[in-house]
Amino acid sequence: MLGANDGLVSTASLVIGVAASKASGQAILVAGVAGLVAGAMSMAAGEYVSVSSQSDTERADLAREGAELANSPEDELDELTGIYVARGVSPDLARQVAIDLTAKDALAAHARDELGFTETSAARPLQAAAASAATFAAGAIVPLVVTLLVPTELATQAVAAASIVTLAILGAAAAHTGGAPLRTGIIRVTLWGALAMAVTAGAGLLFGASG
Repeated sequence: MLGANDGLVSTASLVIGVAASKASGQAILVAGVAGLVAGAMSMAAGEYVSVSSQSDTERADLAREGAELANSPEDELDELTGIYVARGVSPDLARQVAIDLTAKDALAAHARDELGFTETSAARPLQAAAASAATFAAGAIVPLVVTLLVPTELATQAVAAASIVTLAILGAAAAHTGGAPLRTGIIRVTLWGALAMAVTAGAGLLFGASG
């Protein structure tokens, strides 16, 4: 939702700003396509770097945990036992569980129960980058389609209207998914989106008039 919202607002604002400057239809479309490509690549690159850093941290934590298991196995067993006791397991049972899990795969047990690493939460940089780029592009395609379908002189109004409606849908979907009030989610998303488009339109009008 967030990626689609970013793609929609940034690309719609760009298209509206260029259209408000009285640029040609081709210039408006080129600006929108450039905004989509640049934004999607920026999102992908940023997400890749961020998740790669997370992955590096996870590997470092696992390496450190492996060294501690090799150097102080009894201390690590006590630590694992303490984790289970803190979760409500009786001391004797917690000790036995810790022994059994350590015998099976000590590093996996500590990674899951001490560090909080699981297979589903493992950092995947390429997957995260692709998802960010795809969601951004999905949102950005809305103003581009509208630009293709309407006359150039109506681009500003049409893109703004279509974008606000889409933002309302995205806000409602996000609120519903998170269990928040629909009205609050819709107003929050559409208000900031409309503000961004209005400011960019003002900039387009200003520079178009000065040109």
